[in-house]
Amino acid sequence: MIKIIIERRIMPGLEAEYEEVAREAMRQVLSAPGFGGGETLVEMGHSDRRLIITTWRDLRAWKEWRDSEQRSRIMQDLYPLLTEEERIRVYQHSY
Repeated sequence: MIKIIIERRIMPGLEAEYEEVAREAMRQVLSAPGFGGGETLVEMGHSDRRLIITTWRDLRAWKEWRDSEQRSRIMQDLYPLLTEEERIRVYQHSY
């Protein structure tokens, strides 16, 4: 299992629009092969900052979703709401 950490900054005043698109993204990713769940956090005191933590079976499953047409369509709606590129990091358990 791996964890994907995504950091996003939303343009001020567009948080509600972002949440709508993010909910649709979650509905879409639920059917992605290898997706194991996720959560979204809002940074305290900074309503424009989101941290998305998802669990995937392996790196290949994540990359298939990341490069999918489904995610591409979602991101076309999401990117205009962000102040900068999202940052994505991949983590694995240390044994």
